[in-house]
Amino acid sequence: MDKEYKKAPEIFTCKDLDYLKDMFGWNHTAFKLMNDCVNFVEDDKVNKVISDCIEMFDDNMQRILTILKEGNNNE
Repeated sequence: MDKEYKKAPEIFTCKDLDYLKDMFGWNHTAFKLMNDCVNFVEDDKVNKVISDCIEMFDDNMQRILTILKEGNNNE
């Protein structure tokens, strides 16, 4: 137990997982809301903004999932 680390080990704490869960939830909720809105908007410019938002929220969720998947490589 007397290991001395030159740098902090790369691990997820419970608090880290809570933050990732919250971030995923925020993005997932916004993603679903934007997907629902896009069907009711007729203005092309507004639809483009909504589509960009959908893409951004999806990208954010994929990044969080990647972080969690790579967590298997942690000590």
